[in-house]
Amino acid sequence: MSDNTEPTVEAGKTVKEEPAEKPPVVKKTAEKAATPEKTATAEKPTATEKSATTEKVAAGEKPAAAAKAPAAKAPVAAKPAAAAKTATAGVESKTTKDPFVSRRRIIWASIVGFMSAISLMFVRFFLPRTLFEPSPIFRIGYPGDFSIGVDTKFQNQYRIWVVRNAERLFVIYARCTHLGCTPDWKQGENKFKCPCHGSGYDSEGVNFEGPAPRPLDRANVKLDAEGQIVVDTSVLYSWPKGSKSNFDEPGAFVKV
Repeated sequence: MSDNTEPTVEAGKTVKEEPAEKPPVVKKTAEKAATPEKTATAEKPTATEKSATTEKVAAGEKPAAAAKAPAAKAPVAAKPAAAAKTATAGVESKTTKDPFVSRRRIIWASIVGFMSAISLMFVRFFLPRTLFEPSPIFRIGYPGDFSIGVDTKFQNQYRIWVVRNAERLFVIYARCTHLGCTPDWKQGENKFKCPCHGSGYDSEGVNFEGPAPRPLDRANVKLDAEGQIVVDTSVLYSWPKGSKSNFDEPGAFVKV
């Protein structure tokens, strides 16, 4: 028999038809439509909840939503700065000196300095009180090294002028007879001029103007075994005012 044969209905029996089921799509659509409404209803706060939230804010309490919000992260650059400040603070605390230690060091340094000064004074007391000056005796060369006139090349070193004329050579000590200043040789005026008070001397050291009371002094000169001129400024020849001149004495000049 073929599978398409319809079932046979017996005579006298009524066939009861089953009601058709509603398609499930319509039910699901209805449930989906109802879900947003419930969600919207649940999300909307009631009047009572709004008033409670307002009271908490007024009292200084943060709402639950704000409390649940994650805290903002600090900038990354702030961490090295904070670490640097902490390290600096640590170094400063380590390098801080005790004021009492500093005071003790100052006191001890003062005591040591005072004792050193006393010791130096004690040692200096037993040393001879002498001045270390160059020797007043020195050589200036041969008579033939000097021409007629005034030679000033030894003025700065020995404070003398070497003067030569037709008959003799002598050495003038460059010290003004007024107050001891050092005169200057004025070649154009052919005279020695004191810059302090204006005393004037001729080419042989004889005063003729200014407050100088007498001529310039002359140093002791002589020839050694080699024929060189030896000058000794510790021995001076002078011409006191109103007295006889000592410039013609032996040792006041060298014949040439």
